[in-house]
Amino acid sequence: FIMRIGLISGMLACYTCMSAQTRQPDSVRTVSLQEVVVSESYAIAKNRLETQHLDVIGKDFLRLHLSGALMQTLEQLPGVQSMDIGSGFSKPMIRGMGFNRVSVTENGIKQEGQQWGADHGLELDALHVEQVNIRKGPASLLYGSDAMGGVVEIRDLPAPAENQIFGEGVVIGKSVNESLGGSLLLGLKQNNWYTRMRYTEHRFGDYRIPADSVLYLTQRLPVYNRKLKNTAGVERDFNGMVQYRNGNYSGKINLSNVYQKSGFFPGAHGIPDASRLEDDGDSRNIGFPFSKVNHLKLTGNHQYRIDQVSLSADIGWQQNHREEWSRFHSHYGNQTAPAIDPDKELQFKLNSYTLLLKAAFETEKGWSHTAGVDLQMQRNRIAGYSFLLPRYNRESAGLFWVQAYPVSPTLRLSGGIRYDLAHLDLESFTDSYLAEYLRKQQYPEEVIAAYEVRSAPLNRTLGDFSGAFGMVWEPHPRHLLKVNLGRSFRLPSANELASNGVHHGTFRHEQGSADLGSERGWQLDGAYTYRTDGFEITASPFVSWFDNYIYLRPTGEWSVLPHAGQIYRYTGAEALFAGGEVSVCVGLPFSLSYEASGEYVYTRNLEERTPLSFSPPPSMRHTLRYQRGGFDAYFQYQAIGAQNRVARNEERTPGANLLHGGVSYRFRLGMLMPEVNLTVRNILNTRYYNHLSFYRKVEIPEPGRAFQLMIKVPFKQLLK
Repeated sequence: FIMRIGLISGMLACYTCMSAQTRQPDSVRTVSLQEVVVSESYAIAKNRLETQHLDVIGKDFLRLHLSGALMQTLEQLPGVQSMDIGSGFSKPMIRGMGFNRVSVTENGIKQEGQQWGADHGLELDALHVEQVNIRKGPASLLYGSDAMGGVVEIRDLPAPAENQIFGEGVVIGKSVNESLGGSLLLGLKQNNWYTRMRYTEHRFGDYRIPADSVLYLTQRLPVYNRKLKNTAGVERDFNGMVQYRNGNYSGKINLSNVYQKSGFFPGAHGIPDASRLEDDGDSRNIGFPFSKVNHLKLTGNHQYRIDQVSLSADIGWQQNHREEWSRFHSHYGNQTAPAIDPDKELQFKLNSYTLLLKAAFETEKGWSHTAGVDLQMQRNRIAGYSFLLPRYNRESAGLFWVQAYPVSPTLRLSGGIRYDLAHLDLESFTDSYLAEYLRKQQYPEEVIAAYEVRSAPLNRTLGDFSGAFGMVWEPHPRHLLKVNLGRSFRLPSANELASNGVHHGTFRHEQGSADLGSERGWQLDGAYTYRTDGFEITASPFVSWFDNYIYLRPTGEWSVLPHAGQIYRYTGAEALFAGGEVSVCVGLPFSLSYEASGEYVYTRNLEERTPLSFSPPPSMRHTLRYQRGGFDAYFQYQAIGAQNRVARNEERTPGANLLHGGVSYRFRLGMLMPEVNLTVRNILNTRYYNHLSFYRKVEIPEPGRAFQLMIKVPFKQLLK
């Protein structure tokens, strides 16, 4: 690895000696909304066409606020939260919804992994992301079942206009886990052809926390040297793309592979044992337990336009291969270790095939119509000496129609309808070891017969529809009002229907319900923006009601599985979400700007009369930014409210006040313009907890003061 980083560092030195044309900074910058950094006109134009508020995130924002995983960077936006997994990995939450309720798309293809797990992160290269669109609220109409809470759209920037060779070298380091990483990008634009490749690698050690002990299952466990043992890891990413444009046709092929291996803190997995936490003298090794994930993805995007008609096809194949390893152990006493890979506890290998066909056309009167069909096929295979989720096959198809009509230059209406149908075939799983264990415990045969079938065969076909109607009204260039009413749904996932075992990491017995129906809800969103020279304010309220919201409910039933505690069963209930976001940005003299943004989410299980789990606390950010020439700096005060509205068996989380800052400087060095970016998170080294963190339940606080240094050297050589 040191050789790889040395190679990238050497490339940086070589770039400084090359005769290259410097990339010029953007001529149009947004000073009124910090998160809209592509250009003011682009973001405004996009929002004039969308009935829901759309956050457009560009390279400048991603560079200035880069913080480990992609979602930890995007949580700077109000309404967007990061569910942290530890070791720098995280998954998205939007307005209190996560897991299978928020879709992440790249190149038009939905990212498919094991996103149902609380300890499963997002397999993407954060350094490769160029632009992100955030849709908050119901998006089932365009994206199907898993988008009822919102969508994170990752998009490539357009190809450069001029023929050129270009690229960049990046070196990045972090103090909190002694991370060292590098990334190298090379690209070529030649007439109709455009291609680029990127390789990224990170290695990191055990990360530091401002605490000497943690609490797990009522037992206080030590944290030696304030480092979480066995949270080191490695990540290696590759991305390649080829694009061809000729006349009315445009085609693009992307190939990517993301590999992640990281340890699990032994104090948060399995039965508490202080001996497993003793310092081994090596903060960079990866021991048991640990996880390995490899996500391989191949996508193709094709578009052909004839006059006012546009035809497109998005094709994708991806394989998500996740393994969780732990020293072989059996709670039964009669189970022997497998002959091959005896320490592999769980394995999930998910193959997903996607085809999205769309036809869009416009009429002379201004009507625009889009019709499409969305097809997907999945195959999930399992292995390991433990059982949680059975093998399954899943096929789904969705048909949708969307249309928009400009009633007048200031009023635009849009709406549509979609129907999805899915077939799920789950295999049965019989646990002979459990049956023998129960016999030794002298359970009656009828009880043994009921429990030894951990997963019964299931063959179900589910279908549901979604729809939306909204308006965009701009009575004056300074005012923009949006209202959207949507009927959304989500088909239950395989784990909600058929899981039955102790989930490695959460250490509780999670059990599916085979008769669950789809989640259904009505969601009302609004957004109002007032914009004038040097001032902008946006408010986005929402309210959502669901008649069958699926959640893990503690049953009070004692599990027959050893050391499992009570059973948590997936159950449907009537639920309510409400809240909103607000952001204000003011341009100040001397190249300064001030932005304040806040969010609030209220959740309620209307049947249990309790809040829902993983409800984000209210928060507020105040950011003062200085931007002049190639110098960009910000200072931020973040106030996180206490979260005392918690579900059953969920810990309350106190609030916190944090300070962050960052400096970015772009300067000329010969014919190049290197960029240096330094950020500091949690400047005051405050001890606090993230209510959405995977490690919250064991009282592991968030990292203390964390420095991050990134050096980027871009280059470009025009071709004749």
